[in-house]
Amino acid sequence: MRVFCEGIFGALTPKVSASFSNRDCVPFQKHLLNLKTFSSVSFRHRKWLVLISRPSFVKKTNDKYEYDRTSCSTSGQCNASEALEGDFVVVNFYHFVSIDDPEAEVSKHLAFMEGLDINGRIYLNEQGINAQYSGPSKDALAYVEWLRQDDRFSDILVQIHPSVKGHAFPRLKLRYKPSLVQLEGGISHLPLLDPSMRATPLVPSEWRNRLEEMNRTGLSSKECPDTNYILLDVRNGYEWDIGHFRGALRPNVDCFRSTSFGLSQEEVAASDPLANVDKEKTNILMYCTGGIRCDVYSTILRKKGFKNLYTLKGGVSNYLKNEGPPEWVGNLFVFDSRLSLPPSSYNPAAATTETDRTQVSANDEFAKCYICGSQVSELRHRNCANLDCNLLFLCCRKCVKDVRGCCSWSCTTAPRLRPVLDGQQRYKKWHIYRDTDVHSNITT
Repeated sequence: MRVFCEGIFGALTPKVSASFSNRDCVPFQKHLLNLKTFSSVSFRHRKWLVLISRPSFVKKTNDKYEYDRTSCSTSGQCNASEALEGDFVVVNFYHFVSIDDPEAEVSKHLAFMEGLDINGRIYLNEQGINAQYSGPSKDALAYVEWLRQDDRFSDILVQIHPSVKGHAFPRLKLRYKPSLVQLEGGISHLPLLDPSMRATPLVPSEWRNRLEEMNRTGLSSKECPDTNYILLDVRNGYEWDIGHFRGALRPNVDCFRSTSFGLSQEEVAASDPLANVDKEKTNILMYCTGGIRCDVYSTILRKKGFKNLYTLKGGVSNYLKNEGPPEWVGNLFVFDSRLSLPPSSYNPAAATTETDRTQVSANDEFAKCYICGSQVSELRHRNCANLDCNLLFLCCRKCVKDVRGCCSWSCTTAPRLRPVLDGQQRYKKWHIYRDTDVHSNITT
């Protein structure tokens, strides 16, 4: 199946293309923080500062929002505030909470955003908020702290990571959206506001202990009919292809909205790891990139009668930040211009070796070239050079050269071909090439 990438949260939608822009690096700005205003700091990176306590809150002065460094809650909800001296960050969070008038809430958020340099996707509806955006650390954190002053959002888990090439998103989309993630039939009917209907969240250290036990004893083996554990990757197949937890089977979907684990349709039962399992006794461990897809899907499984459901709190990104690469193999696919991140980008002290990357389960689909099937050295998808194909695929360096950046020989004869890009380069947004005759760029 050919997969095209639309930059939405829950899934990649087929038939919608996406090339991501290579934005120029933004020069460092003036220092954002005065270290004297913080009771303690620790250094994770030579340019990064992690604020352990007393981060800045936002106050309104003369009709402008600015940091108030003298006030900070002691409730322990400041732990996600991270800042870099003038650099760009990517911020991710979601929260299920009742919002009576989401349209009014959107207007309020848009009003606060005016004047801030923030790009990304921020969706609100009656069930809560789902946000993924980038911006200079000052602006990006100002929005987080402003949001946390609202009691409904005071305890959100915020994940913040560097964006070394400036904005990771081309523009800001802050709006009402009927579904915070895309799933067949929508999610508005699901009892997402009831924590008891969602899976039990495991912090990264608990998750790691469970996986180490599973992989040590073979409890998750597909060949064992009496298995007590099942490790469920609630993502898409192409995400699994560049990185996953040891013991997780490759999802048989290329779009999250088509996920059907445990739904017992006859046509998918053969590839469903939850088919014919004991719903009362089987422990199901679910993970995804940031956590929201697992929370949503665990509610569906709970309604189907599955009792022992567990999710990775904060998703893989939170795990890599806190635990590093143990039990994880490869890179992490992300839905922005970065596309693929190694564990070391979340935890600089961690480095995944080549041995770690290749020691996986017997499934041989991991890190394979889409064209020749050989193992790739760069765990990063690329877009087909054929503008009218734009397939997102993995490719070895030899095939990139031989097929001139395309996903197949048939695409090399297409009328609109973009230039071949080497290494980590990425195409600009597709509309830049849409009305341009670029065929001569490659034929010459």
